[in-house]
Amino acid sequence: MRLSALLVLLVISPAAFGDSSQFDVTGHTKLNVIGQSYPDNSVFRELLGSSAVDTQADARLNFKWRNHGWAFDADYQLVFLQGDSVRIGSDLPIDVGNFLGRVPNDDRRLFNLTDVISDNGDNALVHRLDRLWLGYSSEKLVVRFGRQALSWGNGLFYAPMDLVNPFDPATIDTEYKAGDDMLYTQYLRDNGDDLQGTAVIRRNAITGDVDSGVATYALKYHGFAGELEYDILVAESYSDSVLGIGLGHSLGGAHWSADLVLTDTGNDVYVQFVTNLSYSWTLAGKNMSGIIEYHYNGFGQSGSHYSPADIASNPDLLTRVARGQMFTLGRHYFAGSVLVEVTPLWSVTPVVLANVGDPSALFQLTTNYSLRENMVLLGSINLPMGSDGTEFGGIESGLPDVYLSSGLAVFAQFAWYF
Repeated sequence: MRLSALLVLLVISPAAFGDSSQFDVTGHTKLNVIGQSYPDNSVFRELLGSSAVDTQADARLNFKWRNHGWAFDADYQLVFLQGDSVRIGSDLPIDVGNFLGRVPNDDRRLFNLTDVISDNGDNALVHRLDRLWLGYSSEKLVVRFGRQALSWGNGLFYAPMDLVNPFDPATIDTEYKAGDDMLYTQYLRDNGDDLQGTAVIRRNAITGDVDSGVATYALKYHGFAGELEYDILVAESYSDSVLGIGLGHSLGGAHWSADLVLTDTGNDVYVQFVTNLSYSWTLAGKNMSGIIEYHYNGFGQSGSHYSPADIASNPDLLTRVARGQMFTLGRHYFAGSVLVEVTPLWSVTPVVLANVGDPSALFQLTTNYSLRENMVLLGSINLPMGSDGTEFGGIESGLPDVYLSSGLAVFAQFAWYF
């Protein structure tokens, strides 16, 4: 079914659902402006100049219907992208173009719910359904089928147990995670434990055919042992066998959690580990909350070997970066943040994402200001730090003295909710 036909059904659906149904429409409009600078020795400087400014506009309508345990969600997006990086990102191979803007598509998803209205090189207008699912829930059972989002694991910056569309740790706006087409179930036990299962159906990006070899099938049990919370994950994802164990426990006034994930790709068995500690406190009359996190990525390169030849010799890492499953190249990472509530309407959060094996890092300073009850300003300054050849300083491009590097970046967003 084409997207235009689905939109017609959404328009007429409230009358069809009947008087006993609960039907809600909410949404937002967001305007993003992103300014990015590039060093003299950056390969992107050759493509974009010393700097690039991109504009993104996003209008989202969220349709929700509920009736006697049945539920239907359909979230419509109209997205406008403008800027040189959009044009360049579409022209470059995906593993390089992921550093830049891309027009969204559903090439790998089961359903094609994205239509490009216009694409004129440096600007594009796209509309899509980011959520489209039908579900039923009772006291103990939840079943949903369609496009939806799923987040698993205890990682706060790095999430190795999140097998479906994980966030890039450097993402500023994390309000909505991109949806995937799946069957999701959850069974709630009387003792508070629950069992979740999912089957994410995907298409082969080359042939366009539904391919079980790129699907994700997973079961996750969440339980309690006294005050200790635990997760057990068993999955097959992109033909890899995955076993995960997660733990969480209160430590005084803080909360500690950790995930250990083992992945058998057929080439090797890789270990991923993340552990974090979060704590909230008051200082000088200001509410604060802090996070520290360590992440070990067994797929990553040892030391700082990031040349094209080195990365090409690690196909298990390369394929995950290209698929958007992984966003790191090294093995050892430290992340930390402190949210400071300057006023009840204004917060400031410094964030550090560090590759401790390089060493290199990304420093972010984000701010969130509520103008009114339904208007928010979100901003960020991003500063990569590290020498040439490091992950955040810029890895080698394959050309002499030219790197895949970027400089100071500024992000600003105005959001209006209704």
